Amino acid sequence: MNAVAEGLGQIADPFVLLCILIGSLVGMLVGAFPGITATMSVALASSFTLTMDPIPGIAVLLTIYVAANFGDRIPAILVNTPGTPASIATTFDGYPMAKKGLAGVALTTSAFASAIGTLCGLILLVFAAVPLAKVALKFGPAEMFALVVFGLTMMVGVSGGKIGKGLIAGALGLALAAVGRDPITGTERFTFGQIELSDGIPFIAAIIGLFGIADVFDQMLTHRPETFTAIKNFGRWWPNRSEVREMVKPTAVGVGVGSVVGIVPAAGGDIAGIMSWAAAKKVSKHPEKFGKGSLEGLTAPDTASNATLGPSVTTTLALGIPGDSVMAVLIGSLIVWGIQPGPALFTTRPDMVYTIAGIMAIATILTLALSLLRLRGVTKLLELKPAFLWTVIIVFCMVGTFAVNNSVFDVGVMLVFGLVGLFLRRNGFPAGPVVLGLILGKLAEGNLRRSLEIGGVGNILTSPIAMTILVISILAITLPPLLARRRARRATRATTTV
Repeated sequence: MNAVAEGLGQIADPFVLLCILIGSLVGMLVGAFPGITATMSVALASSFTLTMDPIPGIAVLLTIYVAANFGDRIPAILVNTPGTPASIATTFDGYPMAKKGLAGVALTTSAFASAIGTLCGLILLVFAAVPLAKVALKFGPAEMFALVVFGLTMMVGVSGGKIGKGLIAGALGLALAAVGRDPITGTERFTFGQIELSDGIPFIAAIIGLFGIADVFDQMLTHRPETFTAIKNFGRWWPNRSEVREMVKPTAVGVGVGSVVGIVPAAGGDIAGIMSWAAAKKVSKHPEKFGKGSLEGLTAPDTASNATLGPSVTTTLALGIPGDSVMAVLIGSLIVWGIQPGPALFTTRPDMVYTIAGIMAIATILTLALSLLRLRGVTKLLELKPAFLWTVIIVFCMVGTFAVNNSVFDVGVMLVFGLVGLFLRRNGFPAGPVVLGLILGKLAEGNLRRSLEIGGVGNILTSPIAMTILVISILAITLPPLLARRRARRATRATTTV
């Protein structure tokens, strides 16, 4: 109980509450602009929050994370363009509802579904994080190495069906993680005489380049002069009683799917949303309405994608493996603040899980209130010229990167990674595995070498836990293409028989 009181007590600080308010406003705006992802905004914000104390800084980053998953539904419903990848499935029924004159009902339903999903996910965080960490505390170097490999393979396994390219991107991240000091001996390697690289590649500069600058460069190359035509006929705002009853079943489906998917490292809200939409369609009495403006088809994915937030944080804090790309950025900030995510965190800082859960709960309620204000002016924001946004983002990226270490070298690294990220994006390589490899590379190498020094390869092969995790990791990479080939063969046979 002392940990609960201490954890929640840290949120009572007026400055922390102010940080939550600022994060909510920023996150809502971030989500409302198509193309500006939560990962990009959290990466940029992290460079400014590193000068703050840990709790206020964490409050800003987590609140942006939560609020962006509310704001991204606005363009998905009004202009049929996902604000972030997590709202892809929102467009399936949200935009058709808006075209029917039910934009107000769609926005209100989406806001409540998002809030319910987030709060239910936080319950899992509170009750599952500490037990999960206690189990992981029993892990030795062999088990931790296997766990890190599992995290890496899961990121690759969900690389949009591009497993080969995901593996290459992950390998690039691991290679970049080798730059700096050896995790065992401390000797410098691959620094090429650059003192700035002695502690490794500047993490904040790398992620801002990969996600922020690369996104802007990509938008510049692919942008077309035509503007969005946002739906401005909102109609009524509140769902009636029959519509509220209709929301119950898809909400339950969304919470279940989102909670399970969220625990899997790197799965994310976009996958949970699409899976939940499909699951809700199967159990619905009116599946034929899905994709044509179904309230169930809107509620399920919005609940699911937000229900992943709590479990994603759980995986990140308890195991030290990022639950998604935003959590990968957060891990980098926590390490800079001297907080090492992983099983030992709850031994040294047992209050942290309650502080984080409290911050996210307050952020959820506050963002729900902001969503229900129904500011019609949001459609005006969607009509801003992209060139204005690009300029602002690039300036903030450069200032934020420089502010971390007051280093022009870091700004150069950011621009280089921006070009690398653009190359990856234009050639179909996912950036997520690069970031994960960069974060987990030293952890994987250190645990592997310690395990080999203790008992050689046999130390890994004789550990049931390590081998089970490694087998699951191998299956995560090999099963998807095998299943895809099997489906293709069945489809070919079906066509030939017809």
